[in-house]
Amino acid sequence: MKTKRILHITNGQVLTDYLQSLKYEGDTLTWQEMLCEGPTIAKIDSDEFLDVRKAFLKEYYDIEVNTAEVKSEISKLDSANDYDEIVLWFEYDLFCHINLIGVMNLIHQKEITTPLSLVCSGRVDGNDRLTALPELKERQLHQHYKARRLLTEDDMQLMIALWRTYNSKDHNIFKMYITERTDFKYLSNCLKAHLKRFPDSVSGLSTLETNILKLIDEKRIVSEGQLLGYCLNHQGYYGFGDLQFKRMLKYLASYFEMKDKSYQLTEHGKRAITGITNEASIVKNTMIYGGVNRLDYHFDVAQNKLINPKA
Repeated sequence: MKTKRILHITNGQVLTDYLQSLKYEGDTLTWQEMLCEGPTIAKIDSDEFLDVRKAFLKEYYDIEVNTAEVKSEISKLDSANDYDEIVLWFEYDLFCHINLIGVMNLIHQKEITTPLSLVCSGRVDGNDRLTALPELKERQLHQHYKARRLLTEDDMQLMIALWRTYNSKDHNIFKMYITERTDFKYLSNCLKAHLKRFPDSVSGLSTLETNILKLIDEKRIVSEGQLLGYCLNHQGYYGFGDLQFKRMLKYLASYFEMKDKSYQLTEHGKRAITGITNEASIVKNTMIYGGVNRLDYHFDVAQNKLINPKA
């Protein structure tokens, strides 16, 4: 009987190493991007796309991208039609879902017709919190792999529509997909989380920025490491890592200080979390999400949508 040829596309090196340590059969392409932040363009397999991403990662995170290495990894898709199946390994959070949307569009753009399947972690029996793929025990990972879902043409068309929206300036279009029933179990939660990354129409802070300041106000936090730990463990569906939170803490620095051996909110910080003033122009978080600068819109809780603050 012919052995099935499989290409695994993982969400990062940690998972790639884990799969290889468990001797999963097949070849591996490691996707090491963070498309949930920074500008993007629709055509992923292009020099323009790489140039845009390279400039962003250098400016915002001082990350030097090895373009040749990235192209070499992506080139594994050039022979993707020789495989019997492509298995996508992505998690429940926004970070992974935007990458998944990007990867599926890359596969579409390269006209790959190999059947696709998805392994997605999240809620696991016996666990109180959402679980990342590398956190699964060997038995649990095998169960997830065995239960992987074969993706359909409808799934692909949905990802194409989402990528088109992400690269546009109208992210309110995501609202229709929040209420639409899909087979992507965590997609709705991720899209809700995305819209709340824009400044709140009252406070001017995003949900994550507000949560960070509330953690400082409510917990006794004595070090940056402890604060990062709280941020990582209380972020819900975002899936951010140390890099993202260190950047947030840097531009939120005026809202808290070390006092009496623990972090405490300044008077400015206390006002900020009450929503007395709109902090969007003070924080100056100029992050771009795909095709839109977050400062161009505010999230109105009452209307449950993005609004133009200048209208």
